[in-house]
Amino acid sequence: MTVKVTERDDAHMSHEALGHGIHIWDVHQQDQLVGMFHNENEAHNYKNELETLEMKRQAQSS
Repeated sequence: MTVKVTERDDAHMSHEALGHGIHIWDVHQQDQLVGMFHNENEAHNYKNELETLEMKRQAQSS
């Protein structure tokens, strides 16, 4: 499973968000958007949570 965190680029932000200096971090799992966060730490915590759940599922199916 591939989970990655990326900061959303300006081209994918609204003019209002850019004007307010808002940053958004996207969490993608297998190239699908599964979460959006205003805090980078929260995005990485969610990524870790997804990876932990996947490891538990793999261990149970073995």
